[in-house]
Amino acid sequence: MTSGRTERIFNYTVLSVFSVFALFPLVAVAAQALHLPDLDLSTFGEAWRQGHFGTYMRNSLAVAVGVVLVATVLSIMSGYALGTMDFPGANALFYLFLAGLMIPSETVVVPLYFDLRSLHLDNTLPGLMLPQIAQSVAFGTFWMRAYFRSVPRSLIEAARMDGASSWSTLWRILVPVGRPAILTMVVLTAMWTWNEFLLALVIINSDEGLRTAPLGLSFFQGQHQTDYPLLMAGALIVAAPVVIVYVFLQRHFIAGMLSGAIKE
Repeated sequence: MTSGRTERIFNYTVLSVFSVFALFPLVAVAAQALHLPDLDLSTFGEAWRQGHFGTYMRNSLAVAVGVVLVATVLSIMSGYALGTMDFPGANALFYLFLAGLMIPSETVVVPLYFDLRSLHLDNTLPGLMLPQIAQSVAFGTFWMRAYFRSVPRSLIEAARMDGASSWSTLWRILVPVGRPAILTMVVLTAMWTWNEFLLALVIINSDEGLRTAPLGLSFFQGQHQTDYPLLMAGALIVAAPVVIVYVFLQRHFIAGMLSGAIKE
């Protein structure tokens, strides 16, 4: 009992130390933006107006919603096929999806830009969404395949014995059961899409009205290099949506990260 108590104390101590290191930069940023201890909120309004964050946040929201919706549907279907069905070329197709995870975007961003420009998709939100959908589907397929492989086979066999088609088995039985795993994938995809900077910088290279929030924050930083409270306020504005999404979905996020740990 003494050993177990000592271990718990040690674990909580280590976690507390790391929490302090993780939260200190955030507290420092908030303190700068809020002019603590005076608590002046006018900096946020000034940053919002000068940085045109209303337009940039709207663009980021449109891109994130589009990428998440399309990538989620495609990932669920491809993960279901690769995780529950046996067909010729399944392993090769899965390795092809894995290649999308292993190849960094920095190595393909230049030819990707010229391909999009040849299709007149540069400086467009659809042109920015397509590469991110491809990247997200690569991860989503890997993630959902792992989930579907962890589903008890008896559940799928019972559905088929009841006359359910593969389509009905997927959307009416497995998707509702796998909501934590799917929500975790959605949260991760939304975070990565919202924070994407390189693709936005290369593809949205001349139209200021199509900049996303991280890209707009970069230009805002270049214009206000010495006004630290204004910079910190802009950074908090851009980070707020991701933080809010995670706070509201953290319980499902943790459950999804643990899904598949216990198999039948």
